[in-house]
Amino acid sequence: MEFLHAADLHIDSPLRGLDRYEGAPVERLRNATRAALERLVDAALAQGVDFVLLAGDIFDRDWQDFHTGLFFREQMVRLHRGGIPVFMILGNHDAQGVITRQLPWPENVTVFSSRRPQTHRLDPLQVAIHGRSFPDRAVEEDWVPTYPDPVPGYFNIGLLHTSLGGRPGHDRYAPTDAATLAARGYDYWALGHVHAREVVRRDPWIVFPGNLQGRHANETGPKGCERVRVTPAGVEVEPLELDEVRWHRLRVELDGMEDIVPLGRAVTRALAAALPPGDERLHAVRVTLAGAGEGLHQLEARVPGTLEAQVRAAAQDLNGMDVWIERVDWLRASPVDRAVAAARDDAVGELVRQVDTLLADPEAARALVEAQLRELHQRLPAEADPGLLDTLQDPEGLRALLLDAEATVRARLEDGEEGRG
Repeated sequence: MEFLHAADLHIDSPLRGLDRYEGAPVERLRNATRAALERLVDAALAQGVDFVLLAGDIFDRDWQDFHTGLFFREQMVRLHRGGIPVFMILGNHDAQGVITRQLPWPENVTVFSSRRPQTHRLDPLQVAIHGRSFPDRAVEEDWVPTYPDPVPGYFNIGLLHTSLGGRPGHDRYAPTDAATLAARGYDYWALGHVHAREVVRRDPWIVFPGNLQGRHANETGPKGCERVRVTPAGVEVEPLELDEVRWHRLRVELDGMEDIVPLGRAVTRALAAALPPGDERLHAVRVTLAGAGEGLHQLEARVPGTLEAQVRAAAQDLNGMDVWIERVDWLRASPVDRAVAAARDDAVGELVRQVDTLLADPEAARALVEAQLRELHQRLPAEADPGLLDTLQDPEGLRALLLDAEATVRARLEDGEEGRG
């Protein structure tokens, strides 16, 4: 017996601001969640699995129109024609009380009730699947003790959308723990809600498959579902990579580097080492540059954007790879002796002292930068850099932003002093 376990498809999850990234592959990024579902269906049909489990958050939010539901239904029809049943629960994003538009699902799709846990049997396979859907966005109680007893002699599976005792970046819904799950007596717990793959336990199997498709630079690495085989020898679980777009974070060390030629080479080498050769996916990469010599500092200060352009040029030089540089950050250690600069009795000294004050209080720095942006743009974030708000929430990104601004202003001040000399 064999089945696929997926969760957190977040079909048609909105990716705002992409059209403001020059050269961004907008359509491919926006269609990535759909393409990943198509790959899931392709895999199920090709491997002839016995059924598919979907552990919640199939949809990201209430449908804007019926196109989202019709697309999902079309994929379920493909499975129906292949004789593959689908068992699904609703999570916090697509809870019973969230999705207002309705479509009749094909006969092969079973959606578990949100009122109480249910059991569905596949008698020819001797499989019993137990689960419950979210009635609303938030479920604060542990549902596991209310799940039905295991069916004797059957392979028992529990479907649950939960963060267990809590996971970073995820609301604590349907809280429980591995011991409580194991005590229920099921053979496999098909979990959803957490977007990073995690095998919590192997006896019994308790598995988060992660989300089917990464949606931004905080959801990096391979994404997909679990392929589960049940044989007389035991249970085998392996991940299937199904993502259409793969997100990466890449750090490139530039310590001592003085000009852009070695910078480009270093970035090309780092990209080539980090990305799987010959992979046809789109690879979206957020690059962080760390360090650099005085020459690069001065060049970037006088011509802002030089380093980012070099990173993007290096990505273009990769053969046979589809790479999009989503953002470039620079965490530079200033070559300037800050203590000496701060002691200067001039505009440069005042500038460095003000930046040091902000660096010591990130919350005050964030508030100041946001206030300045609102004053300049009026309609933040509609007219701002689409990646800038993310930067403000990232302590390292905020530090880099402040040091970039300081270097640009300092270079202009010092150029002015040279001109006057």
